[in-house]
Amino acid sequence: MTDTRDMTTVLADERRRLARVGTAERVTEILREQITAGRFAPGTRLSEEKIADALGVSRNTLREAFRLLGHEKLVVHELNRGVFVRVLTAEEVSDLYLLRQIVECSALVLAARSGTPDLTRVVNAVEQAETAAVEKRWHEVATLDLQFHQELVALAHSPRLDDLMRRLLAELRLAFHIMSSSGQFHEPYVLRNRNLVTLLQHGKADDASRELQSYLKDALSQLLRAFTGGETTAE
Repeated sequence: MTDTRDMTTVLADERRRLARVGTAERVTEILREQITAGRFAPGTRLSEEKIADALGVSRNTLREAFRLLGHEKLVVHELNRGVFVRVLTAEEVSDLYLLRQIVECSALVLAARSGTPDLTRVVNAVEQAETAAVEKRWHEVATLDLQFHQELVALAHSPRLDDLMRRLLAELRLAFHIMSSSGQFHEPYVLRNRNLVTLLQHGKADDASRELQSYLKDALSQLLRAFTGGETTAE
């Protein structure tokens, strides 16, 4: 299931967020969020004219935002062709999952050591994903899954880890497009996310960390099979 709104409409909705601070950094944040939400598929050409007009920013501001997104490995500039959303390789996806394992599993253990973590936002992300899965809104399930993992890392109360995770998950969303069936890929992880929450609610952070390691290994294997099997876009 995809977002049915035209991209210009989506970005125009974001324009109000730039009313007070129309900086390249803020534009970068908005475009990163759109990538994380799955609205820009890998290989999509980002029209400088349309995006600048939709956000109400100058071309120079947008070009700086594109430059920053390039540093985050979310877009690439092709000479005489323009700016495109990056297409990830299997090796890059493997590296992303290595980083996820290090960051997410460690965050769970650190959160438990600092006391009883507040799981409100984590539970909320799971519940929203469960509802979306029942209604087969798989595009939204994918977004909520990323939100769930962002909230897991937030339990460590580290702004730097939070920022790292936001960038990592935006890049990861590009990998999800390789799956031929978004529902088949994401549905099992809705239940696994619930199981992780249950372990955390019972104070079993170490068990949750081990389960998450297995979980990430399984997800990576599925994605790599899709790369080698030549499956095409999903969402």
